Amino acid sequence: MFDHVKFGVSDYVASKAFFLKALEPLGVRGGAEGEPSYGIELCGKGGASLCLYQAKEKPAPLHIALHADTRQQVDDFYHAALKAGGKDNGAPGLRPNYHANYYAAFVIGPDGHNIEAVCHEPVSPSFCSSHVG
Repeated sequence: MFDHVKFGVSDYVASKAFFLKALEPLGVRGGAEGEPSYGIELCGKGGASLCLYQAKEKPAPLHIALHADTRQQVDDFYHAALKAGGKDNGAPGLRPNYHANYYAAFVIGPDGHNIEAVCHEPVSPSFCSSHVG
């Protein structure tokens, strides 16, 4: 739903490595990159991007939810993120308090940001419909 989100990180090298590995199962790849103060654009489908840059101050935690095409991608994101150094903030599973088919996983990244992958379909079809809400 967004064009791009850009936020500062306290350790550019660590955060770049974390996000590239953790988001790979969701089809996110590195794009344009400049000096750490400019940062890197992490590109996914649909033209939206997540941008990181080196900041002097540690930012307040953000919650970023990324669309997954399948429940398997949510699972893969979670395991990749933990392997990349993320901390568990909610294992993959249904979250019926959001809605009956809300399948998500949550990890905390290097700067304390809550990163979520979510699929809204009742089963894992070849693709999920667009997120609404």
